[in-house]
Amino acid sequence: QVQLVESGGGSVQAGGSLRLSCAVSGLSDSRYCIGWSRQAPGKEREGVAVIDSNGRISYADSVKGRFTISQSNAKDTLYLQMNSLTPEDTAMYSCKATARTVDLGRRGYCSGPASGWGQGTQVTVSS
Repeated sequence: QVQLVESGGGSVQAGGSLRLSCAVSGLSDSRYCIGWSRQAPGKEREGVAVIDSNGRISYADSVKGRFTISQSNAKDTLYLQMNSLTPEDTAMYSCKATARTVDLGRRGYCSGPASGWGQGTQVTVSS
């Protein structure tokens, strides 16, 4: 079972930046996909950015060019650098892992069922 603990959320004004972190344990060395999704009040959860063990990265169209996903060298921390934030980015951001790869049919998603979920960290962007 993969354990994920997010941190780094907070409140920021539009145009600002935040960096989210996700502490990762139990991730397979062989094949995995890990990344970030978000859910705003009253809206469906959406994939934001993911990376897999092949090094493939996928971003949702809404964040491409503004957000950057990365991992520590030890693969024990996942990051999401968020720049040029807008009020539309306000949401609960969660870390998720699967034992598959980047979903080639949906930007910002991993394929396969979740092998771990974090509790989430709130990001609030004010105008």
